Amino acid sequence: MYKIEDIINKIHCADCLEFMKEIPDKSIDLILTDPPYGLNFEYGEYIDTQENLKKLVDIFVPEVLRIGKLVVITPGINNIHLYPKPSWILSWFYRGGANFSPWGFNCWQPIFVYGKDPYLRDGKGCRPDIIEDNIPPQKNGHACPKPETFIKKLLLRTSTKESDLILDPFLGSGTTTLAAEMLNRKWIGIEKEKKYCDIAQKRIDDYKRQPKLL
Repeated sequence: MYKIEDIINKIHCADCLEFMKEIPDKSIDLILTDPPYGLNFEYGEYIDTQENLKKLVDIFVPEVLRIGKLVVITPGINNIHLYPKPSWILSWFYRGGANFSPWGFNCWQPIFVYGKDPYLRDGKGCRPDIIEDNIPPQKNGHACPKPETFIKKLLLRTSTKESDLILDPFLGSGTTTLAAEMLNRKWIGIEKEKKYCDIAQKRIDDYKRQPKLL
């Protein structure tokens, strides 16, 4: 098993299915990830077919539920039926419509949550189960990046604290780890494709070189 202190604040170029096997049970405060959607994209050696996504979900979801105290997944829309039933479904809402759907402009995406709302759990009351963010993602070399602003809002909506540890096992271009770094959270990123690891590391390095406002 890994010692958590040896793997935090690092991007690991590895197969997350193998890497997560060495992470102790319930050692991650929040797992926040955006896995493939089963839409036939090619991610290096992984072909994102619906069949391959089903196999992936059957393996990775039990692992993230084992090691994570709270698990948040953005599964896309078309293949949400492949996932185990979540504790609840939050909504990411964006005005104007980013894509076409069989019923018109698509203006929302589901956010699957597995676990209790930390805000409610701590007796702080109720908040809406919707996150609105209309800022498009920055082009960074990945086919389907998420906006930094949305991921930061999601980290705050899940009541993460500066002492918390965030893991993204499908890191892609590194938006989750960058948002965690911006919010002074600890983080672990896992990504199989080296070119995306390089992009993610560069984004972290570029952010750290920026002068910080007092």
